[in-house]
This record gives sequence, structure tokens and C-alpha cells, in this order.
Amino acid sequence: MLKLNINMEITKKETLMIIAAVLLVGLIVGGYFLWKNSISSENKALENAGEAADKITESATKGVLPSIGTNPLENKPDINPADKANPFKNIITNPFK
Repeated sequence: MLKLNINMEITKKETLMIIAAVLLVGLIVGGYFLWKNSISSENKALENAGEAADKITESATKGVLPSIGTNPLENKPDINPADKANPFKNIITNPFK
């Protein structure tokens, strides 16, 4: 049989390095989860602010403004006298022909 002589003594310096590595990994993982949680809470706050603005706008303009699809100048009268004064408005003159 093959016998291996393994020295299992761990010094104080190695113990401190192992503890520091475990703490560093724990801090990195914890920081990542805190960062992800803060981003999702910011998104929720923005969504809530948008909904609140919509509600305020809706209540402020209720019955005051016309609907967006209407055009108040759609049926305007023709009051431009220059359109009726020029009988030659459809004639195109080309001096190079």
C-alpha cells in the first residue's frame, strides 16, 4: 500500500487568509443582492410615480379639455381673398422651354 504523509498543520496566517477570503466572498454576494434589490425598488418607485401623475392629470383635466382626436380648425371658413383674386394661379411658366 501506498502511504501518504500529509502534514495537516494550519498556521495562524493561513487561518486568517481563509477567514478573510470567506468574508470577502460573503460581502461581494451580499452587496450584489442589496444592489439588485435597490434597483427593483427604484423601478417600483418610478412606476408608482407615473401612475400617480396619470391620476392627477386625469382628475385635473376632467371635462375641461377637448379630446385629443378633435381638430378645431377642421371646418374653418375660407377667408383668404388672395386665392380668389389670381385667375392664373395654375399656370406654370418655364423660361427655358
